[in-house]
Amino acid sequence: MVKKEVRLFEQLEKGVAVTSQKELSPERKKILQSLIDYVQLKVDHKQTVQLNFICTHNSRRSHLAQVWAQTMAYYFELPNVVCYSGGTEATALFPVVALTLEQAGFTIEKAPEEKNPRYLIQYSENGEPIVGFSKVYNDPFNPQTNFAAIMTCSQADVECPMIHGAEKRVALSYDDPKLFDGTPIQAEKYAERSQEIAAEMYYVFSRISV
Repeated sequence: MVKKEVRLFEQLEKGVAVTSQKELSPERKKILQSLIDYVQLKVDHKQTVQLNFICTHNSRRSHLAQVWAQTMAYYFELPNVVCYSGGTEATALFPVVALTLEQAGFTIEKAPEEKNPRYLIQYSENGEPIVGFSKVYNDPFNPQTNFAAIMTCSQADVECPMIHGAEKRVALSYDDPKLFDGTPIQAEKYAERSQEIAAEMYYVFSRISV
């Protein structure tokens, strides 16, 4: 599928162009094919695609995956894709995640300071902002039926053998950048994880035919 026009923020657009050149391993492509097949089936039947990205605390990887998936769906002009995130427990979106996304070219507005603030994450002047905050995967904000559960960490995958309401379950485990919190390479490792997830979401949505 070929993108028809430039619509992301300029810095983000340039970053996606670089991301598009990243090559994924055959093993990873095989895992991602399950998600591609789910999205394609929904598109073929003209149904809304609902993706819920799930990890333990809904603070890092699941938010990165939600944001990049929604951005790539918009980039490839798939209008009926709505991405969510959740956890096995609610904490808060880790601030370094927001900073990492800002450095990639997103604009972010944060609600007044509170324990679990909401972030409005924007990838384009025209697109609807992504609402980012920590919540359990079955929070009323998220879909209750007709969605795919995308497990972004192995711990959540083990702890949640059943995701009620999910039509599809896909395990896309990513290494946790939390391991580098407070170290000199924290920013580098968060950017690395963000770029890895961006490349995989690019791959998924670039293969959807409409």
